[in-house]
Amino acid sequence: MSRRTIIIVIALAIVSLGIVIAGQVFWVRKAYALQEEQFNRRAFVAISEVVQTIRVMNRDSAATEPVRQVSNNYFIANINDTPQPYLLENLLKEEFRRSHLLEDFEYGIYDCFNDSIVFGSKISFKPGIERTQAKQIHKLENFEPDGHYFGVVFPNKSSFILLQLDFWMYSSIVILLIVIFFSYTVYIMLKQKRLSEIRTDFVNNMTHELKTPISTIGLSADAIQGALSSANIDRVRSYVQIIQNENSRLKSQVERVLQIASLSPKKVALQHKEIDVHELLQKAVDTFQMQIQEAEGNIGTELEASKHIIKGDVVHITNVIYNLIDNAVKYTSDSPEIQIRTSWKSGWLRLDIRDNGIGIDKTDQRMIFEKFYRVPTGNLHSVRGYGLGLFYVKTIVEAHKGKINVTSEPGKGSTFSIELKTI
Repeated sequence: MSRRTIIIVIALAIVSLGIVIAGQVFWVRKAYALQEEQFNRRAFVAISEVVQTIRVMNRDSAATEPVRQVSNNYFIANINDTPQPYLLENLLKEEFRRSHLLEDFEYGIYDCFNDSIVFGSKISFKPGIERTQAKQIHKLENFEPDGHYFGVVFPNKSSFILLQLDFWMYSSIVILLIVIFFSYTVYIMLKQKRLSEIRTDFVNNMTHELKTPISTIGLSADAIQGALSSANIDRVRSYVQIIQNENSRLKSQVERVLQIASLSPKKVALQHKEIDVHELLQKAVDTFQMQIQEAEGNIGTELEASKHIIKGDVVHITNVIYNLIDNAVKYTSDSPEIQIRTSWKSGWLRLDIRDNGIGIDKTDQRMIFEKFYRVPTGNLHSVRGYGLGLFYVKTIVEAHKGKINVTSEPGKGSTFSIELKTI
């Protein structure tokens, strides 16, 4: 499946899921509003019944507007006298049971003579929970200060309504699971696509690297046949030597790929001994000096680490340094300018290798240390490889309990930084 097809499929799936989620949100909000309206209506009717009962008991005439809803969960009932608290409590509980509003509520009684809430309590329908003091009942400013009223608050109204939306909650959870599953599927799909591209790139590079010695061996074999017919022993020997050399080269390439591909920090066999990193760096600089000068470049050092002795495998650490310097040379489009710097802090030696190369995009920086991965623009001047060099570097550094990272910007070069514990 092509990249474009995958993008189209993902885009259509995202749009479809977006429509489903938007529809779900719309209907959940509508269902919530409907349940809230029913709750308010039942509460209004129940409190009105309580007011009517109290007025009948007190032989009072009915008020024109006995009950008002002053906020989302706060109801006020006008009465002509201060009711007895426990009578009011029992009446409210009875009406709420009849209206199926078995939800915790707070009530308070306002006395105009004292201009204050003279009694307040929180009631729960759950068994074993005692009456507690009301917390949300308060006196309403500028609300009929010459009259009497009691207020009722439902502190957990939102939670109560949400519990009534069990179908919508379950369906929302199902949709959420679908979204999670879809996201995971897309992640796996893209990961498999990337692995497929990496595998294809690896096969192409491997084919290119193996084609040359195989072709040379074939040509040499044909030449031997021709030399045998003319009985030219010296020419036969030279062609046999070429075949042996190319065969050894072919064998070493295959072994190198197999060895590096099977590496892991836990399986690397290290021969620890004291290593002077500054000494290794100086040898590496001397080795690459001629090659860099031929490319009209320069390699410099700032070996400023006060402590530069580590304990590790000299062969592997040497290979790490050579790999990074070699990459800095190979992936530079102009004359290479390489700067090697060391520093020491709190028991750690830091090694920075900075170049002026083609740089690495941020999307590739997360993957350059993965096995077989090669940056798509990495074939500069026909530079070939298997995508194992930086994987090897990272594996060896981690096997030495160290850390490696890269900072880079396309067109402005890269800096590879390694931190190793000193002794």
